[in-house]
Amino acid sequence: MPGGPDSGPAAAADGLRTVVRQELVARQLEEQIAGRYPVGRRLRVLDVGTGRGVQALRLARAGHTVTGLESDAALLAAAREALAGEPEGIRERVRLVEGDGRDTGVHFLPGSFDVVLCHGVLMYVAEPDALLAGLARMLAPGGLLSLLVRNGDALAMRPGLAGDWAGAQSAFTSDTYTNEVGATVRADRLEALTATLEGGNAPLHAWYGVRVFTDGAGGDTAVPPAGELERLLAAEERAGRTDPYRRVAGLLHLCGVRRG
Repeated sequence: MPGGPDSGPAAAADGLRTVVRQELVARQLEEQIAGRYPVGRRLRVLDVGTGRGVQALRLARAGHTVTGLESDAALLAAAREALAGEPEGIRERVRLVEGDGRDTGVHFLPGSFDVVLCHGVLMYVAEPDALLAGLARMLAPGGLLSLLVRNGDALAMRPGLAGDWAGAQSAFTSDTYTNEVGATVRADRLEALTATLEGGNAPLHAWYGVRVFTDGAGGDTAVPPAGELERLLAAEERAGRTDPYRRVAGLLHLCGVRRG
């Protein structure tokens, strides 16, 4: 269960789409953590589908203890390589485990984590309800579940803005799309996920749109200079928390809170 094609660190070698995704999700996640926990508290984090480890390393740098779970051997090797380049104090706060997100109960005890991330994973799971219920069980009472999914209510946006009218018409009635690596995967709708989280004991607390303006950028679109990038991110960040813009974002970032 990979973390998705753009799950790596937001580095200079990454394209605009990856950088925007990773930067926005990191800021939104930081906001949710700050709103739930005292400043300076060291959290136990599980990152399911950690990919190349971008969010895991960010959180470890912030002082948290992070376990990254990844089933793709190549992505796991890349995460280990990235971790090896970090200072010792950060390396000792990160544990990388080979495994599938649907088997969290095999690896960990219920209630073992304060925060569980699952970013860019649900699109590869045909029936996500059992996975989400398992992730919620990993959380301590009051813990935060962070999901990043493809927005099923906005699948026509990218082909429509690209002038692919047949693709846009088809997307209106579809729950699947072709991703950047050519795989046909699934999208999720806000209403359905809200109901799933409610039934899974981690009801929706907050949600954001991610990549409102830049989702249609080509995979090789270069990252602009720092000043322009910051202005772009500021516009994306505002749109991602403002209706109606966030509802047509390419991705949705949903945050649920474990009852109890």
